[in-house]
Amino acid sequence: MKKVIIIGAGTAGLAAGIRLLTDGYDVSIYEKNEKVGGRMFQIEEKGFQFDVGPTIVMMPEVFNDVFEYSGVNPKDYIDMTLLNPFNTIYYADQTKLEISSELPALVKQLEAFGPKETEGYLTYLAEVYGKYQQAKFNFLDKSYRNPFEFFNIKSMYQVLKLKTLNSAYSSISKYVKDEKLRQALSFQTLYIGVSPYAGPSIYTIIPMIELLYGVHYIKGGMYQMALAMERRFLELGGKLYLDSPVQEILLTGNKATGILVNNKPIYADIVLANADFSYVMKNLIKDESKKGKYTTKKIDKMKYSTSAFILYLGLSKKYKTNVHAIRFASDFRQNIDELDTGIVPEDPSFYMYSPSQIDETVAPKDKEIIYVLVPVPNMQTSDAEWLIGDTESYKDKILDKIEQIEGFEDIKDNIEVLKIYTPKTFNYKFNLEYAATFGLKPIISQSLYFRPQTKFKTIENLYFAGSSIHPGAGVPIVLLSAKLSCKDITKDHPND
Repeated sequence: MKKVIIIGAGTAGLAAGIRLLTDGYDVSIYEKNEKVGGRMFQIEEKGFQFDVGPTIVMMPEVFNDVFEYSGVNPKDYIDMTLLNPFNTIYYADQTKLEISSELPALVKQLEAFGPKETEGYLTYLAEVYGKYQQAKFNFLDKSYRNPFEFFNIKSMYQVLKLKTLNSAYSSISKYVKDEKLRQALSFQTLYIGVSPYAGPSIYTIIPMIELLYGVHYIKGGMYQMALAMERRFLELGGKLYLDSPVQEILLTGNKATGILVNNKPIYADIVLANADFSYVMKNLIKDESKKGKYTTKKIDKMKYSTSAFILYLGLSKKYKTNVHAIRFASDFRQNIDELDTGIVPEDPSFYMYSPSQIDETVAPKDKEIIYVLVPVPNMQTSDAEWLIGDTESYKDKILDKIEQIEGFEDIKDNIEVLKIYTPKTFNYKFNLEYAATFGLKPIISQSLYFRPQTKFKTIENLYFAGSSIHPGAGVPIVLLSAKLSCKDITKDHPND
């Protein structure tokens, strides 16, 4: 039985552990934090249970597949519900738009913008659905172990068919002309940390997936997915070591042979790194000559996704909103441009998450949770230091913006619990290079074959999974990276 060490009990680390145990490997996970989940983390205080990082459940079949692969019913591990409506959009002019999961209700909402806009919106859904099927079967479900698997006539033809050179926003603009609808169909690129004005048009599949496949909610919040994976991993006989930061990946020649933890070597046949790719390359592989093209100099020159400033609010009264909501800045384009140029936005767009709207288990009775995520520049592009005074000032700015939304005028008077994560928190808590909360920026030069792959080329027995690895960021896609990594491991190292 071959032994696998996984660095990091994040989403991909846990999912990979379950798959490899099912395939007959001996698997141990070493995690730096006191509990599992990576960015799929949780804060608990005074009966409030806050999801720390990801909150949106899309492509539920990918979540379920982790458990189905190991031979159990996902319903015995996670309780998933379809949300309808799944999002409320608050515009700066005090208007709002609720996005329904039901086609008749959605069409009625769209017809308020006129028949041409409705037709354009529905045309977008149909055409982008086709692109999604192309991307899924030709790119998302495969890794690139050598250049010829990407640079061939079939792959190049499929890339051209996807028309990825346009930005998401410009692609959306061909279908709808109303600026509010354009924003509603393009902001989702921020889910993976890239501007809709710069992100490739393929990412217009994200709002299509929301609308055609639905947005779901896991009872108890997203952290229940991490706990469910931990439970299944342990049931299968996996070994989990918390509070165990890895100091180094041990190499013998060009082979990964184990890790160093607490100055103690631990040996294995295979090492799978779920820690942030850039952090691993800069800190855990000590010999610069073994890094291939991903030298420290190269890592520092790569482009990184946005970071996040997050308020976790435990509120002493109920507020009426949806589980998911977006508040747009008065000048959305300026707001997004600021993120790319290192300016902390004065008038930011932000995302609000309130699971207590439908889930009584995450907050005390008659109380509310609201999580407010503000995209801010990463620490590569911005010189913001996020000192105590800066953090307090920005917190007040965001709370002032929330109070301008109808129904939230007294939110500051009802804060019972307040926690804040700044880019600095993400940097030290989760070892995220430049505090890029979504990893490497998914631009064309860092996507598909040009993104780090699951199998590392210059070090044998070393594999990767996570948001900076192909196919990319977002929980469902990260789960796919774990699946691809495990396929590569079982291909290269079959159990005897």
